[in-house]
Amino acid sequence: MTWVGAIMIGLLLLLGAGFSLVAALGVLRMPDLYTRMQAAAKTGTLGTVLMLAALAAYFGEPDVATRAAVVVIFLFLTAPVAAHIIARAGYLSGSLLWKGSVCDELKGKYDPHSHALAGANEAESKGAEIPGRPELPPPPPPPT
Repeated sequence: MTWVGAIMIGLLLLLGAGFSLVAALGVLRMPDLYTRMQAAAKTGTLGTVLMLAALAAYFGEPDVATRAAVVVIFLFLTAPVAAHIIARAGYLSGSLLWKGSVCDELKGKYDPHSHALAGANEAESKGAEIPGRPELPPPPPPPT
């Protein structure tokens, strides 16, 4: 391995570790479930992908690179699904939005009993209300 390759592998490892650290800090510092989930899913996945790329480059063997690629594909397929399931479970259990959130786009469109998502016009005509969810203030007017 040349010194340029070693530097590139080191940079990939440092970037991957940095993104993983940012993901951990995001989980600790973000104000609500939804932003924590997003920090963990996106930056954690990117950090893992960068470290797996460094692993594949370090060994330089096709079977190691193939295994790393399979793990990356698995992460890209499962991380968004897991984040969606966590967000849905949080919403159904009544996890409150952060007070700085602009709006709740599902409010009035989701029936918690049938788990059906209605169109905007259907929900407004039925007057659907999700119990236990606080009313959010209207979004601020656009700047002029």
